[in-house]
Amino acid sequence: MGELGADEKITTPSESSSTTVVHLDADPARPAASLPLRVIAVATVIALLYFGRPVLLPIVLAVFLFYALDPIVDRLESWRLPRALASVAVVLLVVSGVSAGAISLWPQFEAVITRIPEATAKLGTSMRRARSGAPGATAFKKVKDAADALDKAAVENAAPPVTAPGTLRVEVTEPWRVSDLLWSGGMGALGLVGQAMSVLFLTVFLLIEDDTFKRKLVRRMETLGNKRITVKILNDVSRQIERFIWVQAITSAGVAVITGLGLWWLGVEQPAVWGVFAGLMNLVPYFGPVIVTVVVGAVAFLQFGTLGQAGLVAGMTIVITTLEGNFVTPQLLSRVASLNLVAVFVSIAFWSWVWGVAGMLLAMPMLMAFKVMCDHLDGWDAAADFIGSEPATPASATRTASSA
Repeated sequence: MGELGADEKITTPSESSSTTVVHLDADPARPAASLPLRVIAVATVIALLYFGRPVLLPIVLAVFLFYALDPIVDRLESWRLPRALASVAVVLLVVSGVSAGAISLWPQFEAVITRIPEATAKLGTSMRRARSGAPGATAFKKVKDAADALDKAAVENAAPPVTAPGTLRVEVTEPWRVSDLLWSGGMGALGLVGQAMSVLFLTVFLLIEDDTFKRKLVRRMETLGNKRITVKILNDVSRQIERFIWVQAITSAGVAVITGLGLWWLGVEQPAVWGVFAGLMNLVPYFGPVIVTVVVGAVAFLQFGTLGQAGLVAGMTIVITTLEGNFVTPQLLSRVASLNLVAVFVSIAFWSWVWGVAGMLLAMPMLMAFKVMCDHLDGWDAAADFIGSEPATPASATRTASSA
């Protein structure tokens, strides 16, 4: 993101190794909010996030796309290319790349979709055989037979429903129509296309505006302290979020490519589709690698029919994700990006419940952005300390070091 300079009458201070912090002094004349009011406020925010998903989700996606693409647009602008033209060109290039990749992967994806019913039936048969051959299968069968007998006895002894004389019970079954499925699927596709267009247009507008909102924010925040400190904080937050997003994108792309090549080498069918799936799931820490291992292992078992080959494929995915998560990403990210395991789990659970799959994929970037802001705000040391994997530096001490 472009930084404000002296020509804007708002200059950034000299670079310092310490983190600049905004000090929010509480107004002594303002009464502290009571606990019930705080609970009501939190519940209201959660309700707004849950029911406002159609509006808020495209905005969040556009903001993260803006942080990811802004460095490229800044570089093109430094080459004397108009910012509006550079913004449109970068977004169109991204859309073209994603579209070309989707078109090239469509035959493999279609093959995977076509084989889902057959694979499901085959997997169910394998599981039934495994249960029948297990040592405790007889005991489980007896328990199941006893439960079925109790259900049958309860139905036979239940009183028949009371109906008026001459009343005929009729059950109406509507026929299944392909047109209904096409209509519902078409409306869902139209809604998805509409949201995608909203995200793209908002991303372009954010890239074109760039520092406009930052300048307006600084002009309205005179009561929070020196404008130069405010600009320094905004620039620090932008750089750290951009770095995190780019590291996540690069490592996920690397996991996708390496996993796809490894599956191709082992002879797994449709390796490109499962490589892309592994790359997307890499955005979800801890849960993503587990999901990839289970799914790819099941696919290998259905294709080869042996536990040894399935274990080899699953083991390969575990090795790739372990190396990426424990060695590559920590080396690329600074200490500020270290997150607490409990905070990561809570964030994934919360955003998955609020926004579904999209929330699960965005949980880490949103948690990282929140931590970065907590690191720069005095009074939020407790939140930064809980979210981070290492104790947070007290804001007062950081502010003293920065002023020195």
